[in-house]
Amino acid sequence: MDELMLGSLLASTLRLSVPLLLCALAGLICERSGVVDIGLEGKMLFAAFAAAAVGTVTHSTGLALLAAIAVASFMSMIHGFACVSHRGDQVVSGVALNMVAAGLTAVLGIAWFAQGGQTPPIDPSVRLTGLVPAWSEPSGAQADLGNWLGAIVGHGLLSHNVLVYLAFALVAGVWFFMERTRPGLRLRAVGENPAMVDAAGVSVAKLRYAALLINGVLCGLAGSYLTLAQNASFSPNMTAGRGFIALAALIFGKWKPVPTLFACLLFGFLDALAIRMQGVAIPGVGEVPVQLIQALPYLLTVVLLAGFIGQALAPKALGTPYVKER
Repeated sequence: MDELMLGSLLASTLRLSVPLLLCALAGLICERSGVVDIGLEGKMLFAAFAAAAVGTVTHSTGLALLAAIAVASFMSMIHGFACVSHRGDQVVSGVALNMVAAGLTAVLGIAWFAQGGQTPPIDPSVRLTGLVPAWSEPSGAQADLGNWLGAIVGHGLLSHNVLVYLAFALVAGVWFFMERTRPGLRLRAVGENPAMVDAAGVSVAKLRYAALLINGVLCGLAGSYLTLAQNASFSPNMTAGRGFIALAALIFGKWKPVPTLFACLLFGFLDALAIRMQGVAIPGVGEVPVQLIQALPYLLTVVLLAGFIGQALAPKALGTPYVKER
Protein backbone atom coordinates (compact mmCIF):
# COMPACT_ATOMS: atom_id res chain seq x y z
CA MET A 1 0.00 0.00 0.00
CA ASP A 2 1.11 3.57 -0.72
CA GLU A 3 0.63 4.70 2.87
CA LEU A 4 2.78 1.84 4.14
CA MET A 5 5.61 2.77 1.79
CA LEU A 6 5.30 6.46 2.69
CA GLY A 7 5.28 5.75 6.41
CA SER A 8 8.24 3.42 6.10
CA LEU A 9 10.18 5.97 4.03
CA LEU A 10 9.44 8.69 6.59
CA ALA A 11 10.52 6.48 9.48
CA SER A 12 13.74 5.48 7.69
CA THR A 13 14.52 9.09 6.81
CA LEU A 14 14.25 10.18 10.44
CA ARG A 15 16.29 7.23 11.73
CA LEU A 16 19.07 7.62 9.17
CA SER A 17 19.23 11.38 9.77
CA VAL A 18 19.93 11.08 13.50
CA PRO A 19 23.66 10.23 13.49
CA LEU A 20 24.23 12.86 10.80
CA LEU A 21 22.31 15.47 12.79
CA LEU A 22 24.06 14.78 16.09
CA CYS A 23 27.44 14.85 14.38
CA ALA A 24 26.60 18.01 12.42
CA LEU A 25 25.49 19.81 15.61
CA ALA A 26 28.76 18.74 17.22
CA GLY A 27 30.70 20.23 14.33
CA LEU A 28 28.55 23.37 14.36
CA ILE A 29 29.33 24.19 17.99
CA CYS A 30 33.01 23.42 17.55
CA GLU A 31 33.45 25.39 14.35
CA ARG A 32 31.42 28.37 15.53
CA SER A 33 34.08 28.67 18.23
CA GLY A 34 36.77 28.83 15.54
CA VAL A 35 38.09 25.25 15.64
CA VAL A 36 37.92 23.17 12.46
CA ASP A 37 36.78 19.61 13.16
CA ILE A 38 37.61 17.16 10.39
CA GLY A 39 37.73 14.42 13.04
CA LEU A 40 33.95 13.96 13.33
CA GLU A 41 34.22 10.65 11.49
CA GLY A 42 36.85 9.26 13.83
CA LYS A 43 35.08 10.36 17.01
CA MET A 44 31.81 8.81 15.89
CA LEU A 45 33.56 5.58 14.87
CA PHE A 46 35.42 5.21 18.17
CA ALA A 47 32.26 6.04 20.12
CA ALA A 48 30.36 3.35 18.21
CA PHE A 49 33.06 0.83 19.09
CA ALA A 50 33.10 1.86 22.76
CA ALA A 51 29.32 1.60 23.04
CA ALA A 52 29.26 -1.85 21.41
CA ALA A 53 32.20 -3.20 23.42
CA VAL A 54 30.98 -1.95 26.80
CA GLY A 55 27.37 -2.89 26.04
CA THR A 56 28.43 -6.42 25.10
CA VAL A 57 30.51 -6.92 28.23
CA THR A 58 28.39 -5.14 30.86
CA HIS A 59 24.88 -5.60 29.38
CA SER A 60 24.15 -2.03 30.47
CA THR A 61 22.75 0.62 28.13
CA GLY A 62 23.74 3.43 30.47
CA LEU A 63 27.36 2.30 30.72
CA ALA A 64 27.53 1.85 26.95
CA LEU A 65 26.33 5.43 26.41
CA LEU A 66 28.75 6.78 29.03
CA ALA A 67 31.65 4.91 27.44
CA ALA A 68 30.84 6.31 24.00
CA ILE A 69 30.58 9.87 25.33
CA ALA A 70 33.79 9.50 27.37
CA VAL A 71 35.82 8.21 24.41
CA ALA A 72 34.57 10.88 22.00
CA SER A 73 35.11 13.62 24.60
CA PHE A 74 38.65 12.38 25.22
CA MET A 75 39.38 12.56 21.50
CA SER A 76 37.98 16.10 21.44
CA MET A 77 40.30 17.06 24.29
CA ILE A 78 43.26 15.64 22.36
CA HIS A 79 42.21 17.77 19.41
CA GLY A 80 42.00 20.79 21.71
CA PHE A 81 45.40 20.07 23.26
CA ALA A 82 46.99 19.95 19.82
CA CYS A 83 45.14 22.88 18.24
CA VAL A 84 44.09 25.22 21.06
CA SER A 85 46.89 24.83 23.59
CA HIS A 86 49.73 24.26 21.12
CA ARG A 87 48.26 25.99 18.04
CA GLY A 88 48.77 22.99 15.76
CA ASP A 89 47.22 22.57 12.34
CA GLN A 90 43.55 21.80 12.94
CA VAL A 91 42.98 19.92 9.69
CA VAL A 92 46.02 17.68 10.22
CA SER A 93 44.93 16.94 13.79
CA GLY A 94 41.43 15.97 12.63
CA VAL A 95 42.76 13.71 9.90
CA ALA A 96 45.08 12.08 12.43
CA LEU A 97 42.14 11.35 14.74
CA ASN A 98 40.28 9.72 11.86
CA MET A 99 43.23 7.51 11.00
CA VAL A 100 43.85 6.51 14.61
CA ALA A 101 40.18 5.65 15.14
CA ALA A 102 39.95 3.56 11.96
CA GLY A 103 43.04 1.55 12.86
CA LEU A 104 42.71 1.26 16.61
CA THR A 105 39.06 0.15 16.63
CA ALA A 106 39.91 -2.70 14.25
CA VAL A 107 42.98 -3.73 16.26
CA LEU A 108 41.15 -3.63 19.60
CA GLY A 109 38.18 -5.49 18.12
CA ILE A 110 40.44 -8.30 16.90
CA ALA A 111 42.38 -8.43 20.19
CA TRP A 112 39.34 -8.41 22.48
CA PHE A 113 36.70 -10.33 20.55
CA ALA A 114 38.65 -12.26 17.84
CA GLN A 115 35.93 -11.74 15.25
CA GLY A 116 37.82 -9.89 12.54
CA GLY A 117 37.39 -6.52 14.21
CA GLN A 118 33.68 -6.93 14.86
CA THR A 119 32.04 -7.13 18.26
CA PRO A 120 29.56 -9.86 19.24
CA PRO A 121 25.88 -8.99 18.70
CA ILE A 122 24.58 -6.68 21.41
CA ASP A 123 21.93 -8.18 23.65
CA PRO A 124 18.41 -6.94 22.73
CA SER A 125 17.91 -5.75 26.31
CA VAL A 126 20.81 -3.31 25.88
CA ARG A 127 19.73 -1.88 22.54
CA LEU A 128 17.53 1.20 22.27
CA THR A 129 14.02 0.37 21.09
CA GLY A 130 10.99 2.42 20.06
CA LEU A 131 9.01 4.20 22.75
CA VAL A 132 5.68 3.23 21.13
CA PRO A 133 4.77 -0.42 20.36
CA ALA A 134 4.94 -1.50 16.74
CA TRP A 135 1.97 -0.39 14.65
CA SER A 136 -0.36 -3.09 13.31
CA GLU A 137 -2.63 -2.58 10.32
CA PRO A 138 -6.26 -2.02 11.40
CA SER A 139 -9.29 -3.64 9.83
CA GLY A 140 -12.96 -2.72 9.50
CA ALA A 141 -14.91 0.26 8.23
CA GLN A 142 -12.29 2.79 9.34
CA ALA A 143 -9.38 0.82 7.94
CA ASP A 144 -8.45 3.40 5.27
CA LEU A 145 -8.20 6.31 7.72
CA GLY A 146 -6.56 4.08 10.29
CA ASN A 147 -3.99 2.89 7.78
CA TRP A 148 -2.97 6.42 6.88
CA LEU A 149 -2.81 7.61 10.50
CA GLY A 150 -1.04 4.47 11.59
CA ALA A 151 1.48 4.48 8.77
CA ILE A 152 2.34 8.20 8.86
CA VAL A 153 1.89 9.05 12.53
CA GLY A 154 2.20 5.70 14.26
CA HIS A 155 5.02 4.18 12.24
CA GLY A 156 6.58 7.23 10.60
CA LEU A 157 6.73 9.58 13.60
CA LEU A 158 6.07 7.71 16.86
CA SER A 159 7.93 4.43 16.48
CA HIS A 160 11.42 5.70 17.31
CA ASN A 161 13.74 5.43 20.28
CA VAL A 162 14.63 8.21 22.68
CA LEU A 163 17.81 9.26 20.87
CA VAL A 164 15.82 10.13 17.75
CA TYR A 165 13.61 12.58 19.62
CA LEU A 166 16.58 13.89 21.61
CA ALA A 167 18.49 14.65 18.40
CA PHE A 168 15.66 16.73 16.95
CA ALA A 169 15.06 18.46 20.29
CA LEU A 170 18.74 19.39 20.40
CA VAL A 171 18.31 21.45 17.24
CA ALA A 172 16.05 23.83 19.16
CA GLY A 173 18.35 23.61 22.18
CA VAL A 174 21.47 24.49 20.18
CA TRP A 175 19.65 27.35 18.43
CA PHE A 176 18.50 28.78 21.77
CA PHE A 177 21.96 28.35 23.28
CA MET A 178 23.73 30.04 20.37
CA GLU A 179 21.23 32.86 19.84
CA ARG A 180 19.71 33.64 23.24
CA THR A 181 22.28 32.88 25.96
CA ARG A 182 25.39 34.77 27.03
CA PRO A 183 27.75 31.74 26.79
CA GLY A 184 26.41 31.02 23.29
CA LEU A 185 26.95 34.59 22.14
CA ARG A 186 30.47 34.51 23.54
CA LEU A 187 31.09 31.24 21.72
CA ARG A 188 29.99 32.80 18.45
CA ALA A 189 32.15 35.85 19.12
CA VAL A 190 35.22 33.65 19.66
CA GLY A 191 34.75 32.24 16.17
CA GLU A 192 34.47 35.70 14.65
CA ASN A 193 36.82 37.91 16.65
CA PRO A 194 38.72 36.12 19.45
CA ALA A 195 40.84 39.20 20.19
CA MET A 196 37.72 41.15 21.12
CA VAL A 197 36.56 38.38 23.47
CA ASP A 198 40.01 38.25 25.06
CA ALA A 199 39.98 42.03 25.52
CA ALA A 200 36.69 41.67 27.39
CA GLY A 201 38.45 39.46 29.93
CA VAL A 202 37.04 36.12 28.73
CA SER A 203 39.41 33.22 28.11
CA VAL A 204 39.42 32.19 24.44
CA ALA A 205 41.01 28.84 25.25
CA LYS A 206 38.40 27.96 27.88
CA LEU A 207 35.53 28.76 25.51
CA ARG A 208 37.04 26.66 22.76
CA TYR A 209 37.67 23.75 25.14
CA ALA A 210 34.06 24.00 26.32
CA ALA A 211 32.89 23.87 22.70
CA LEU A 212 35.10 20.82 22.10
CA LEU A 213 33.69 19.10 25.18
CA ILE A 214 30.11 19.61 23.94
CA ASN A 215 31.33 18.41 20.56
CA GLY A 216 32.61 15.20 22.14
CA VAL A 217 29.33 14.53 23.96
CA LEU A 218 27.31 14.88 20.75
CA CYS A 219 29.73 12.74 18.74
CA GLY A 220 29.50 10.12 21.48
CA LEU A 221 25.71 10.07 21.18
CA ALA A 222 25.98 9.80 17.39
CA GLY A 223 28.37 6.86 17.60
CA SER A 224 26.37 5.05 20.27
CA TYR A 225 23.24 5.41 18.12
CA LEU A 226 24.90 3.44 15.33
CA THR A 227 25.50 0.38 17.50
CA LEU A 228 22.75 0.59 20.11
CA ALA A 229 19.88 1.55 17.81
CA GLN A 230 20.67 1.28 14.12
CA ASN A 231 22.85 -1.86 14.03
CA ALA A 232 23.24 -4.87 16.28
CA SER A 233 27.04 -4.80 16.58
CA PHE A 234 30.17 -2.90 15.62
CA SER A 235 32.04 -3.57 12.39
CA PRO A 236 35.22 -1.83 11.16
CA ASN A 237 34.64 1.51 9.42
CA MET A 238 30.89 1.20 9.95
CA THR A 239 30.46 4.99 9.93
CA ALA A 240 31.08 4.80 6.14
CA GLY A 241 31.80 8.50 5.71
CA ARG A 242 28.89 9.78 7.80
CA GLY A 243 31.18 12.21 9.57
CA PHE A 244 32.09 13.83 6.27
CA ILE A 245 28.45 13.88 5.17
CA ALA A 246 27.63 15.62 8.46
CA LEU A 247 30.36 18.14 7.68
CA ALA A 248 28.80 18.73 4.26
CA ALA A 249 25.38 19.21 5.90
CA LEU A 250 26.94 21.71 8.29
CA ILE A 251 28.43 23.71 5.41
CA PHE A 252 25.18 23.46 3.43
CA GLY A 253 23.36 24.74 6.51
CA LYS A 254 25.82 27.67 6.71
CA TRP A 255 26.73 26.86 10.32
CA LYS A 256 23.15 27.39 11.52
CA PRO A 257 21.13 24.72 13.41
CA VAL A 258 17.81 24.78 11.53
CA PRO A 259 19.21 24.80 7.96
CA THR A 260 21.64 22.08 9.07
CA LEU A 261 18.65 20.01 10.22
CA PHE A 262 17.06 20.22 6.77
CA ALA A 263 20.36 19.30 5.12
CA CYS A 264 20.63 16.20 7.35
CA LEU A 265 17.02 15.26 6.54
CA LEU A 266 17.87 15.56 2.84
CA PHE A 267 20.83 13.21 3.21
CA GLY A 268 18.75 10.84 5.33
CA PHE A 269 16.00 10.84 2.71
CA LEU A 270 18.49 10.02 -0.07
CA ASP A 271 19.92 7.20 2.03
CA ALA A 272 16.45 5.82 2.79
CA LEU A 273 15.45 6.16 -0.88
CA ALA A 274 18.58 4.31 -1.94
CA ILE A 275 17.59 1.37 0.26
CA ARG A 276 14.02 1.33 -1.10
CA MET A 277 15.08 1.58 -4.76
CA GLN A 278 17.47 -1.34 -4.82
CA GLY A 279 16.18 -3.82 -7.38
CA VAL A 280 13.27 -1.57 -8.45
CA ALA A 281 12.73 -1.18 -12.20
CA ILE A 282 11.85 2.32 -13.50
CA PRO A 283 9.56 2.38 -16.58
CA GLY A 284 11.52 3.33 -19.68
CA VAL A 285 14.83 3.14 -17.83
CA GLY A 286 14.97 -0.34 -16.38
CA GLU A 287 16.54 -1.41 -13.13
CA VAL A 288 18.82 1.26 -11.71
CA PRO A 289 22.25 -0.09 -10.67
CA VAL A 290 22.49 -0.58 -6.91
CA GLN A 291 25.89 1.10 -6.84
CA LEU A 292 24.47 4.30 -8.36
CA ILE A 293 21.64 4.42 -5.83
CA GLN A 294 24.02 3.87 -2.92
CA ALA A 295 26.31 6.61 -4.21
CA LEU A 296 23.62 9.32 -4.23
CA PRO A 297 24.29 10.71 -0.71
CA TYR A 298 28.03 10.84 -1.40
CA LEU A 299 27.59 12.46 -4.81
CA LEU A 300 25.47 15.17 -3.20
CA THR A 301 28.19 15.61 -0.56
CA VAL A 302 30.75 16.28 -3.30
CA VAL A 303 28.39 18.77 -4.96
CA LEU A 304 27.81 20.64 -1.69
CA LEU A 305 31.46 20.71 -0.66
CA ALA A 306 32.41 21.94 -4.14
CA GLY A 307 30.26 25.01 -3.49
CA PHE A 308 27.79 24.54 -6.33
CA ILE A 309 24.76 25.25 -4.13
CA GLY A 310 25.03 28.76 -2.78
CA GLN A 311 27.92 30.38 -0.94
CA ALA A 312 28.58 29.44 2.66
CA LEU A 313 30.59 31.95 4.69
CA ALA A 314 32.47 30.28 7.53
CA PRO A 315 33.20 32.02 10.84
CA LYS A 316 35.99 34.54 10.23
CA ALA A 317 38.40 33.03 12.76
CA LEU A 318 37.73 29.41 11.77
CA GLY A 319 40.96 27.43 11.57
CA THR A 320 43.11 30.29 12.88
CA PRO A 321 44.90 29.61 16.19
CA TYR A 322 44.60 32.52 18.60
CA VAL A 323 47.82 34.09 19.82
CA LYS A 324 47.39 36.50 22.71
CA GLU A 325 48.90 39.90 22.03
CA ARG A 326 51.27 41.20 24.67
